[in-house]
Amino acid sequence: MKRTLLTSLFGFALLAPAWGQNPPPTPPAATPPAAAPAASAPDGMPPVGIDPHALDLLKAMSKTLAGASSLSFKAVATYESPARNGQPLWYTTQSDVTLKRPNRLRVITPGDGAASEFYYDGKVMMAYTPEADLVAVADAPPTIDAMLKLAFDKAAIYFPFTDMIVADPYKDLSEGLVSAFVSGQSRIVGGTLTDMVAIANADVQMEIWIGAKDHLPRMARAVFPKQPGMPRYQLDLSDWKLGGAPDVSAPAKVTKAKRIEFARPDADIPKKP
Repeated sequence: MKRTLLTSLFGFALLAPAWGQNPPPTPPAATPPAAAPAASAPDGMPPVGIDPHALDLLKAMSKTLAGASSLSFKAVATYESPARNGQPLWYTTQSDVTLKRPNRLRVITPGDGAASEFYYDGKVMMAYTPEADLVAVADAPPTIDAMLKLAFDKAAIYFPFTDMIVADPYKDLSEGLVSAFVSGQSRIVGGTLTDMVAIANADVQMEIWIGAKDHLPRMARAVFPKQPGMPRYQLDLSDWKLGGAPDVSAPAKVTKAKRIEFARPDADIPKKP
């Protein structure tokens, strides 16, 4: 996917919340990764190059996630969005995620903001709003990666944990890197021993906490140094369950809801002259 973790991880959890604030910044797609350590780094960051050990930790995480026949987890995204006076405000969304490979996905987002539910069964994707009892339904491609791209292109739907559920997380994580190194270990994050991996491309600087034994991501923090105010984001991942046969089908209330078309939330906003 062109929208890599470093450019899409900290977007809204499903649809833009009803705060009237601006959505988090989405930097342009990264350039392909260099074959050798980068000669330059983002402004204000020393050119530390690419540490093979950091890449090995990312690969181990990717292998664990991609190799699971099914997985479920809780994702809590906390992000900055400026108020009208420019003051940075913090907002939080929670998503309960269930994935069944190769092409089943369920995302329940109770809030903050408007609650929403998302279902995908390899043929159809559905976005449901419980409060209004409305469901948007559209045909979808047969792979999760292609579906995620279509959901964004068609309705501006994207998830802050996208690159944890694609077919090859490492590919998305490593695109455009100018630096990657291990910054230490933590025994606090996620209640377990984690390796702290710092990565960056030309637009985003990020740190990921990865379980030292189970190779599962527990937290990620990022800053966008080129965006006004250098906004910061955090993603906490917990309640991991791998394997089994989880039920990811849409309940009857969703299939019986009033149907509407998928559309981008900004489709009716007049363009500035």
